[in-house]
Amino acid sequence: MRIAAILEYDGANFCGWQLQNGDRTVQGAVEAALSKVADHTVRVTVAGRTDTGVHACGQVIHFDTKSRRSDYEWLRGANSNLPADVAMLWVGEVGPSFHARFTATGRCYRYVILNRPVRPTFLARRVSWDYRPLDVAAMQQAARYLVGTHDFSSFRAAQCQARDPVRELRRLDVGREAEFVVIEAEANGFLHHMVRNIAGVLSSIGAGEQSPVWGREVLLARDRSAGGVTAPADGLYLMHVQYPLHYRLPQLSGTPGFLLTC
Repeated sequence: MRIAAILEYDGANFCGWQLQNGDRTVQGAVEAALSKVADHTVRVTVAGRTDTGVHACGQVIHFDTKSRRSDYEWLRGANSNLPADVAMLWVGEVGPSFHARFTATGRCYRYVILNRPVRPTFLARRVSWDYRPLDVAAMQQAARYLVGTHDFSSFRAAQCQARDPVRELRRLDVGREAEFVVIEAEANGFLHHMVRNIAGVLSSIGAGEQSPVWGREVLLARDRSAGGVTAPADGLYLMHVQYPLHYRLPQLSGTPGFLLTC
């Protein structure tokens, strides 16, 4: 049978999602836990691989197994064997046509910036930090230039392996709540470092280093060197992954309180 699951994790002490020899990864932790429950080696497929330091509130995986367990047994068993910085939120059987990556129709990321003169303490490695006063209105004005279907070559990492740089950015919102600036991006898919590079461009605009129209100029350049710095991984969260309704995956998100709502 094919099983799907929704996970949350704090990426601060992981070397990203993907298995790496000798390094602590989220995939390694999840596969080890599920293998104990299944009584055989389990390999999982993920909706989207996250980099070192990136967090998730609604990551989706699937795996195939011949072991018969109830949804409750998969959930309780996995969480009993997972480390403290990973939790399984939901488990359910899905049809063989479900694929965590390829049947996804959209993904939503949230980037959280603590915007104050003093660096974070309790939230260190869980939010980004910018001491410069950020003009959210200017950032939102620039964000409007990026919404739509575009070639996002200027916002992809140099090592990005995607064959096609065109993505449909369905929503890009910037909001402030007290000392936090929150950028939320929803698209049919994202290129490597795309959200972090967008956050870097918007932060430069918010700090007054560039005008809002610079966002459009960077987009049209289709050249990563035109885009400025890549924002740190600390503030980035995969919030949820969208699928066709007939798969009946819940829209769960174990959103920590400080992640706010734009």
